[in-house]
Amino acid sequence: MQQPHDASAEQAILGRISKMVADEKALRDLLADAGPEGAEERARLTALEHELDQCWDLLRQRRALTEAGEDPGGARVRPSSTVEGYRS
Repeated sequence: MQQPHDASAEQAILGRISKMVADEKALRDLLADAGPEGAEERARLTALEHELDQCWDLLRQRRALTEAGEDPGGARVRPSSTVEGYRS
């Protein structure tokens, strides 16, 4: 995911999250009707969940940097393998 470097970066990230949440819901609904078939949709859902976690992590990084008085533009998208290991 490209990160905008202007003042609207947080809004862009939140917009992307909103779209991905809608896509996730649509995929889950599709999978509920797919039965044992739907391997492609399950793979897409897994990839979407990972990207969504990365977006939430990026947003948290930006907010933490802002609260610390630092430049939120220093936040970076971290690898899925890093983000997936976090606990809420």
